[in-house]
Amino acid sequence: GAMSVDSITDLSDNASELLQALQLCHPHELDPRRARGKKRPLSLNPISWQVPRIVDRCCTHLETHGLHTVGIFRVGSSKKRVQQLREEFDQGLDVFLDEHHSVHDVAALLKEFLRDMPDPLLPRELYGAFLSTATMEGPAQLDTLQLLLFLLPPSHSDTLLRLLRLLARVARHAESSRDPQGRQVPGNKMTASNLATVFGPNILQKEKPGEKEAGALSFEDSAAIILVLQRLIEHHHSLFMVSPEMQCDVLRRLFQTDPDVIEYLLRRK
Repeated sequence: GAMSVDSITDLSDNASELLQALQLCHPHELDPRRARGKKRPLSLNPISWQVPRIVDRCCTHLETHGLHTVGIFRVGSSKKRVQQLREEFDQGLDVFLDEHHSVHDVAALLKEFLRDMPDPLLPRELYGAFLSTATMEGPAQLDTLQLLLFLLPPSHSDTLLRLLRLLARVARHAESSRDPQGRQVPGNKMTASNLATVFGPNILQKEKPGEKEAGALSFEDSAAIILVLQRLIEHHHSLFMVSPEMQCDVLRRLFQTDPDVIEYLLRRK
């Protein structure tokens, strides 16, 4: 019954944060399938995939049934059906979304969940910092966005990555194409810019809903929000990866503070 070093909760706060950062350097460890069936919530290698069930189920459904749906995330939905789905998830029911569920209802449910989170996916404390990247260009912009993403709590980081993967796939199907038989397949018309326009205000929020001046964004802030989210969609894979240089810096610091952890990691490798 003793806890081993495999439990991240057994380590100091500083070491825990460094070890969480290390997990981002392995692409295969970002795959949620590796976390399925794991009982322990926080294991060092890999850290458990911390994505709300409602988000993962909605994203999977839309990737399966909605990539070719014209106007996905913009076309209206049934408020009654969306409310029913929302209540089922709120009650903790194991809701399975299949082909009988409307793509537009599931899309609306996902947007509602992100909009109504008590703390937005990108924390309010970082609102100004994220918006400031809109005036940057080239590598400086992406480097700054990456450092800001490293500040996110694990659950926010994992959920944001799951969402961005979905949005990137939707954007890749924006234009019409042809299937192997030569038949035309209509595009969904939702480019990365269009998706950023829809999701930006739900992810980057300056004020809590209902607070003074909430929703009264300036044109400059609105444009910056759209640009920032568009960059996140377009570069999400590289932004969520830690460079070898930064990984070495983390390992050096761990060697100074927790050499036993370094030995453990090397044994596992």
